[in-house]
Amino acid sequence: MPPSSQQRLARLRRAYRRLALSLAEVDFIAKGSVTQRHIPCGKSTCRCHADPPQLHGPYWQWSTAVEGKTVTRSLTEEQARLYQEWIGNRKQLEAILEKMQAIAAEAAELLLAEAQPAPRSRSAGGQPRTPIPPPAQA
Repeated sequence: MPPSSQQRLARLRRAYRRLALSLAEVDFIAKGSVTQRHIPCGKSTCRCHADPPQLHGPYWQWSTAVEGKTVTRSLTEEQARLYQEWIGNRKQLEAILEKMQAIAAEAAELLLAEAQPAPRSRSAGGQPRTPIPPPAQA
């Protein structure tokens, strides 16, 4: 591998390790979304049915998909804040992983270029020889 490629690969490894270390700093994670709702009630004489309506709330909800079905949970304002933090942590984690994948793909190009297979030899009949696999380890 040329020195410039070795230096580039070393930089990629350092960047990858820094990102890997930052994964450990991400706190709890959660999937889903948090919404704030203002809703009408069922009493026809309530202010929420006036013109203009004065809806009840705010009510906080967390929703996520579990085994293909949407699950919704009512939350207090403090619980909503926690879920928003955890969802943000998950987004941070996914962003770090995306950066790691990009670095790994760049490193793979360097490493694969270095590991180019030697041209396959041909048998007497002009057919490529099939390499003999190494013996199985017990």
